[in-house]
Amino acid sequence: MDWLTANWRTVIDLAGSHLYLAGLPLLIGLVLSVPLGWAAKRWRGAYPAVVTSTGLLYTIPSLALFVIMPLILGTKILDPANVVVAMTIYTVALLARTVADGLISVPDHVEQAATAMGYRGLRRLFGVELPLAVPVIAAGLRVAAVSNVSIVSIASVVGVSQLGNLLVDGYRRIIWGELLTGIVATMVLALLLDLVIQLVARGLTPWRRATGARA
Repeated sequence: MDWLTANWRTVIDLAGSHLYLAGLPLLIGLVLSVPLGWAAKRWRGAYPAVVTSTGLLYTIPSLALFVIMPLILGTKILDPANVVVAMTIYTVALLARTVADGLISVPDHVEQAATAMGYRGLRRLFGVELPLAVPVIAAGLRVAAVSNVSIVSIASVVGVSQLGNLLVDGYRRIIWGELLTGIVATMVLALLLDLVIQLVARGLTPWRRATGARA
């Protein structure tokens, strides 16, 4: 680990960039997926269209998407915004169905009770349905987080700096310490994001802990 000792500042900087490029799209994608998932749940006929159309987005090769983003957005080839937008697309592709399934999993009698108590429209969505759908949505977020961390590494090929730089440079120059550091750092970042999502989901669902304690 001599290479890491000599270059730990570089690793931290690249890890910060990697977290930004993978984490910000996760948040934006979640926000965009909520109305899509709600529409798929509200109008059942829209479910197949939402799931199919968003699922197709995930089939776009990541390298191709990174390359064409500057043409679509009018940005420079090295602009991190290209990666953020591309990763947001992938996040929506993964989360739209998850949000829809999470909302659909809320029991009908719970929705009826909430309506009887005066919860309607957006108030019921944010006050009742989304909180109860948190476990399902969190599971999808965990998958999307790991996927984002992995795919972002490919952005090194188009010149956007993050932990993937260590993989590309280490492989090209056969520096095993650099290559191993890139692999381990990427795995650690994915695990940390996964842990954060689990902790947030647990904090948003205190009733699950209370139920578990009683059991």
